[in-house]
Amino acid sequence: HILKNLFQIIYHVERNNSLLQPLWDSLRLNYRDYLRSPLFPVVLTVSSYFVLCLPFLVCDIMGDRWARVQQFKIQPSRRPTASTLLHCGGVTFYNQLFLVLPASVAQWAWRPPVDLPDQAPSLLELIVGVIGNLLLFDLQYFIWHLLHHRIRWLYVTFHAIHHNYSSPFALATQCLGGWELVTVGFWTTLNPVILRCHLLTTWAFMVLHVYVSIEDLCGYDFPWSTSRLIPFGIYGGPSKHDVHHQRPNTNFAPHFSHWDKLFGTHADFSFSTPLK
Repeated sequence: HILKNLFQIIYHVERNNSLLQPLWDSLRLNYRDYLRSPLFPVVLTVSSYFVLCLPFLVCDIMGDRWARVQQFKIQPSRRPTASTLLHCGGVTFYNQLFLVLPASVAQWAWRPPVDLPDQAPSLLELIVGVIGNLLLFDLQYFIWHLLHHRIRWLYVTFHAIHHNYSSPFALATQCLGGWELVTVGFWTTLNPVILRCHLLTTWAFMVLHVYVSIEDLCGYDFPWSTSRLIPFGIYGGPSKHDVHHQRPNTNFAPHFSHWDKLFGTHADFSFSTPLK
């Protein structure tokens, strides 16, 4: 009922003018050359990744010195060591340097600068677009993830590196094989085009997607975690993905829980059994 009233207020306010128009005008008039570059989405997502990883990384490093934070640790007896953090950081930098950077340069050389529309999306359009992109990616990755666990050759060849650790942590988010990183990047780039999203909606989706991906792997279940803010168990969140790393044949969807419930692969944290 509250959400319905909120959407009605937004709709009536935006019938004459978008709440996002002043922000969009400022961006396109003051930063036009940067925003039109094919490199901008790459810079946005990569910088967002490292910035958003930092708070969780500090929590891991501080450990028991931050007792109030550690009470939200899903597996308190398992914390990433310096060597595991360095390993994941190394894999991430390697992927960015030898996969993301060459692809970005090729895209910059091949694609012309994008046009910036004069009109901003309505706030409602942005919200619906972001949710639509998350739901589409959720389906795509659920299928990909399920296949890469059920077909052993795919698991060993492409996905096993992500399961080196049974207790997830933020820097493990992009501790991926090259094929998985390219696939995820492809969907993240293509889906807003499929859904015909405004550029502002696309960028908002990319940043939010980076955040919720990190949150899923962070290893902490804070009171403000997305899964606690969204009711009715619709959203999986860090506790569900933590179960996946303990019981790899469960919880394949990256964000929401409906596909796992439909296909019988859903598992709650309360039923998980930590690995010895």
